[in-house]
Amino acid sequence: MEVDPSPSPPSSRPPPLPGYFDPESSGRREEYRRYRKRMSSSNVSPLLGSSLSKSSEARLLYDGGSIPRRPNAGLLLEDIKQEAQDYSNLEGLDGSRMFSSAKRRASLDGGSASDAAYSSGRQAARQTLKPVKMEDDMYVPHEGETSFTMFASLLDSAIQGLMPFPDVILQFERTCRNASDSIRSAATGKLRVVEDKLMQQKAQLLLDEAASWSLLWCLYGKGNEDLSEELFPPTTSHQEACRFVAVDLTAQLCLRIVLWLEGLASEALDLEKKVRGSHVGSYLPSSGVWHRTQRYLKRNNNDSTIVKHVDFDAPTREGAQLLPDDKKQDELLLEDIWTLLRAGRLEEASELCRSAGQAWRAATLCPFGGIDMFPSLDALLRNGKSRTLQAIELESGIGRQWRLWKWASYCASEKIAEQDGGCYEMAVYALQCSNLKRVLPICMDWESACWAMARSWLDVQVDLVLSQYQTSRPDGRQLDDDMNGAQNSVGPESWPYHVLDQQPRNITALLQNLHSSDFVHENVSRACREQHRQIEMNLMSGDIAHLLDLLWSWLSPAEEDQNTARPLDDPEMIRFGAHVVLVLRYIFSDEIEDELEEKLVTVGDLIINLYVRYLFSEDQEELVGVYASQLQRDLCINLFVEMMELRLNSSLHTMYKLFLSAVEYLPFSSGDASKASFEEIIERVLSRSRQTKPSKYDEDFSDVAHQHHLQSLQKAMVIQWLCFTPPPSIPDFQMITGKLLIRALMHSNTLFREFSLISMRRVPELPAGPHKLLAILAEPLKQKENLISPEDQEVSDNLQEFEDWHEYYSLDATYRNWLKVEMQNAAVSPDMLSAEENDQAVAAAKETLELAFLLLKKDERPWLDAVESSPFEPSQPIFLELHACAMLCLPSGECMLPDATSCTALTSALYSTANEEDVLHRQLKVSSRDPCCIEVALRCLAAEGDGYGLHEASDGGLLAAIMAAGFKGELSRFQPGVSMAISRLDAWYSDGNGSVESTAAYIIRGLCRRCCLPETILRSMQACISLSAAGNSLDDCDKLIELVGSSESGMLHLFSQQQLQEFLIFERECLISKMELEEEQLSSDS
Repeated sequence: MEVDPSPSPPSSRPPPLPGYFDPESSGRREEYRRYRKRMSSSNVSPLLGSSLSKSSEARLLYDGGSIPRRPNAGLLLEDIKQEAQDYSNLEGLDGSRMFSSAKRRASLDGGSASDAAYSSGRQAARQTLKPVKMEDDMYVPHEGETSFTMFASLLDSAIQGLMPFPDVILQFERTCRNASDSIRSAATGKLRVVEDKLMQQKAQLLLDEAASWSLLWCLYGKGNEDLSEELFPPTTSHQEACRFVAVDLTAQLCLRIVLWLEGLASEALDLEKKVRGSHVGSYLPSSGVWHRTQRYLKRNNNDSTIVKHVDFDAPTREGAQLLPDDKKQDELLLEDIWTLLRAGRLEEASELCRSAGQAWRAATLCPFGGIDMFPSLDALLRNGKSRTLQAIELESGIGRQWRLWKWASYCASEKIAEQDGGCYEMAVYALQCSNLKRVLPICMDWESACWAMARSWLDVQVDLVLSQYQTSRPDGRQLDDDMNGAQNSVGPESWPYHVLDQQPRNITALLQNLHSSDFVHENVSRACREQHRQIEMNLMSGDIAHLLDLLWSWLSPAEEDQNTARPLDDPEMIRFGAHVVLVLRYIFSDEIEDELEEKLVTVGDLIINLYVRYLFSEDQEELVGVYASQLQRDLCINLFVEMMELRLNSSLHTMYKLFLSAVEYLPFSSGDASKASFEEIIERVLSRSRQTKPSKYDEDFSDVAHQHHLQSLQKAMVIQWLCFTPPPSIPDFQMITGKLLIRALMHSNTLFREFSLISMRRVPELPAGPHKLLAILAEPLKQKENLISPEDQEVSDNLQEFEDWHEYYSLDATYRNWLKVEMQNAAVSPDMLSAEENDQAVAAAKETLELAFLLLKKDERPWLDAVESSPFEPSQPIFLELHACAMLCLPSGECMLPDATSCTALTSALYSTANEEDVLHRQLKVSSRDPCCIEVALRCLAAEGDGYGLHEASDGGLLAAIMAAGFKGELSRFQPGVSMAISRLDAWYSDGNGSVESTAAYIIRGLCRRCCLPETILRSMQACISLSAAGNSLDDCDKLIELVGSSESGMLHLFSQQQLQEFLIFERECLISKMELEEEQLSSDS
């Protein structure tokens, strides 16, 4: 999908404020340049390097028009089963309910056109088929279906450069508001009281989060715009105020806080109008003309407490009151005026005054001909070239009328307070003159109190600057002296010293006043302890490092519960914290101090990691890649490895979603050592899958052998990660698919070798691991001609070895099938067996022998050919190493618990299998250690034909011979019959320091030949004897004897002493059977 990167449609926010101040002349907060030009769309974070996203067609930005093809038949079958189940679940449901539920769901996902442009088709990113969710009473959206997916889509768009991060912040805010509205509308009147209260609280929390995103945009995302010089000549006090606010960081901070809080209040008014249908200022015309007092004065004027006149100044001038009804009506009017002023709607407040018949009150709100004196660019542009103010100030001087207006408002507020007048009328006048002690008593919430303090502080800073234009002002008195000076007079000329002592000295003092000021309401102090209020106060103070610590303190697991994968109780806060970290990383990409950069990486990664784990616990695998790709290399790799291990036994759809998250959001291979790559993750998963996990065993080790067989199934399942088809939209799709298939071949051959050594027991049960492996690889290998080139020698060798193992396990399955039939027939009396049962056993035995001869007598090359040419020259001192993880098994098959004594005895026994010359000249070393599984390490110096040159013997050399003796249980100085059940094998070339140079696969292949070929021949002899008992020819037995005795085949030296003895026993039985057949023929002829 291609997204138009043009700016989003204009919002209801005030336009950005001036920004041509010198960015190099500021203090601590300027280190991050919190008021900056609009960010470019490149969005490259210095903390994480370039964007890890691959393309705009992939991932969450699904175009909604094309149907993604299934990467393999397993996923297609799961699709069909799930779809059939979905339709079966819908039978008998009311169609109207179903479609109404779908409409509700659509309304939740809906939004503005800009929303759709940036995140169309959020459900299309999920590859699973989701059933239609039906509820008995109502549908309440789950956060994972709305805000979580939308946040991920928006963030992905920004990382790809399709949307500037400041616009992303606005979209985050809108997403929270939409989710809150959806919850409110879905829950209204449809839930019980307690449930409705909980839903309303959840909706309010989303509004609080929206407020935090709004503040982040106001402080760090909103760009600055230069003031046009055409607005200035001749200069007015309002223009000077706007110029000062544009260049002073503290004033700019106050301005943005004020605009942010007014924007929130305006949004709240719109929401109230939408939900309740009410609107402030809905009064009849002339409702503020005091009609009742007029009628009273016409009838009776004897009450001294009632005004004698009805002009607007009468109550103050006469010290009297209106009639209670008019006074109450006036107070309601002033309450609405205050509400509109609180929302920054000065024009609406003035119009409300005029419509109520109090045009004089509108003049007190907008003096100087009705212009807006707020020091913002929006007000400056709206006022234009105000000839009225220019004319007034050309005559009386800049700021003089401004001071008179402030002084008059101050006197009015104090006079109303002395007469115990209306609290809202007092607050409206006090707001014009920064008289905080008269404003704060009606601020019942945190936002109102913070707005009043910031607005008052901003006005006083402007007043102090304009006071410099007074002709009578003593020269040399600085602004800092003003803030600390005393009140020398009480007239307008001394303004604003009347209210200086009420103002904070810095942003820290302002926030502290919200906590503990004597003037603020207790609700305000209580709200300071709320999470989002603390977040907003940290953003205001610019203390990002403390904000990160605060978020982690809320989100980190308790000390008694260190399981970070557990479900968490506050997913919205985790989501908010993760996105704040990522947004700050990109916003601060150009300038950031080292301490904050380290904090954003260390603490930020902890928060993002926690959010990824939450998404994973909620089965949102398709979203985890967006965030995990932003983690540091080691943490990203470890996290994906853990998630892949946990999803190993899940459905193919679930595994595929996680696979897509990794392969789409991470580079396949990375040249940057600090960045994770998909290749590294897969290698780590493959390596860990081969490790034995002793923690799964109980104290009784008798079942360890069975556990190892079960683990082989888990080892095989890991190959599935390599058999998924990546989406064609990622770069180098064909190359990546081929590499995955080649790696699957290599790893499967490694597993086949290990599986062959743990599946030698002659029992009917099929080994689970190898046959699961063959089933997984069956379909991908059908496309191998299009993906890999057989001309590559390494690829060709691995393909050939895979075919060898395929033949071996086909023979193994056939043999076990014959053994199962044979055991079933043996359990029944020969007289009771039917001809069909006998024929079945004979057919199975013949098939076994047929496959055995195909494997043993291959014309082109021997099975599992271990002939390999060494890559090293004899002049290089090279060592061969063979490491194995094994169990000690008794002849009964039970595991023997190893201890220090048995490990020492095993070491000595392994040494004894080699002759003294090899031990000395080839520097043979053997070591082993416990507990549950013995780890055996063999090391010897390379020799000609075994490490150097061409290894023609095809038997793995010295190390394979030693290990084979232990595997076959023929260690001369060890407990008789105790063998090593090997579960992991690795062999490599190393230098004198033990550093790995390259793999030595010929050793392990030779070991497999030493173990598998003799066992195959013995099994074939067993089948021959069975056939001879059924009266069949013994020609196959003669062929096997001839094969073993032939010097060309090289089979004889692969047999151990015990295996030769068993072979001779089988041969003797064959001769006896042959003699018996000859006697029967002679007797029949006679």
